[in-house]
Amino acid sequence: MDKLMDNPWFIKILALLLAILLYSAVPNSGGKTTEINVPGDNTTETLADIPVKAYYDTENLVVSGIPDTVEVTIEGPMPHVKSAKALKNFEVFVDLTNANIGNQKVKFEVSGLSDKLKATIKPSSVTVAVQEKVTTEFTVEAEFNNDLIKDGYSAGQPTVKPKKVKITGAKDVIDRITYVKAALEGKDLLDSTVTKEAQVQVLDKELNKLNVVVEPATVEVTIPIKSNDKTVPINIVEKGTPQEGITIESIDLNIKEAVISGAEDVLKDTDNVRVEVDVSKISENTTITLPVIISNGITKVTPETVEVTVVVKKEEETTVSGIPINIRGLSEQYEAVINDPSNQLVNLLVFGTGAAATGLGPNNFNIFIDLTGFTEGNHNVPIQVDGPPNVNWQ
Repeated sequence: MDKLMDNPWFIKILALLLAILLYSAVPNSGGKTTEINVPGDNTTETLADIPVKAYYDTENLVVSGIPDTVEVTIEGPMPHVKSAKALKNFEVFVDLTNANIGNQKVKFEVSGLSDKLKATIKPSSVTVAVQEKVTTEFTVEAEFNNDLIKDGYSAGQPTVKPKKVKITGAKDVIDRITYVKAALEGKDLLDSTVTKEAQVQVLDKELNKLNVVVEPATVEVTIPIKSNDKTVPINIVEKGTPQEGITIESIDLNIKEAVISGAEDVLKDTDNVRVEVDVSKISENTTITLPVIISNGITKVTPETVEVTVVVKKEEETTVSGIPINIRGLSEQYEAVINDPSNQLVNLLVFGTGAAATGLGPNNFNIFIDLTGFTEGNHNVPIQVDGPPNVNWQ
């Protein structure tokens, strides 16, 4: 009904039908009519937010400064005022058909209002700026929030399609354009390439939005997103000390390298990851599963665990008896006698793995005391031993 009431032709037809009904309802007095003039009451109504239209050369000019709405006060006979208030079948406009370029003051006018009514417009006039309309092509820059990129991923150079848009507006406004951006919006974290439509925003150097027409108003923005990966070796780090009599012969991993993910600057400074093996708890050949340890800033590692195979050798104990003690470094003016042990022989308790500890005899060891610088008298001298490099002794 509102749309019908806004149509002037519908109102005219409805008025005609009402007039015919009224005419047919008046009794016919044989062709004699009596006209009686009854003065009606005048009233006043104020209508707010009445839209304003502007008439000008829209193809070549741009007009700014015209308010969207004005306030109109209508005065006249009550039926006419009520009808105008209900139907709002009048128009407020400014006529700039013959306007020159520049600033000028124009009055608001009303059309379509009954001649029995008087209209007062507030404000009654306005100063407008008439400028030449300019259309210029600009390159659109994509913009997005880096915080939306998921950890371990990075964004490449975004692309815009189409790359350029046509912007139409007043010449001074076009001259103020500093940024033409298409901002990609969203809340979900991104871990893969995304393509979305984005509204083109035209801003001045202070990031104020400018009143221009953009064609097209939206563009397609694509942001390539890739995973930050790097392949690095897995290092073995031994912790603790092997148990007495245990020698760690080898430690091997079933996987030698790992793939790590993280920020590009963190990956640049990371050359390896590690597996820590506590050898103090190992007493025999074993295979264990251990976690791959990463440094701060690494968000992901593949694999997260590896199998570690540890091969050990247990030391065997054997005794080598009757090894003579040799004297070294004694000055020629002295003679030395070993009092203890009186037989000048030493026994060794030898520890080694496998054949390294077995089959050794006195000839495999050189036991001596060093008397360099000693003078006449009794001395306690440490016994020194030279022997095979792959065994230990007491």
